Amino acid sequence: MTIDKSLKVRKGITRSRNVLTRAERIEKLLQQDRWKEEDGPFALPKVRVYKIVVKKKKKKKGEEEGAADTAKQSAAKAPVAKKK
Repeated sequence: MTIDKSLKVRKGITRSRNVLTRAERIEKLLQQDRWKEEDGPFALPKVRVYKIVVKKKKKKKGEEEGAADTAKQSAAKAPVAKKK
């Protein structure tokens, strides 16, 4: 049975996850020097997950007008299809 295309994940998860896998937790703990090789992989301490928020850049007025002008020019240059 196939998966409906509306249910497929195109780019993977786009939102931030709040749970890390065991390997990711060990990696973070190694970076923070809170885990040693002698320690077992079970009963790991908690690791804080930071959410990354990317803000959109605001366009300047000159850029918006320039983009509108180029769109008008490209539309004017495009050939018109003739119907028979």
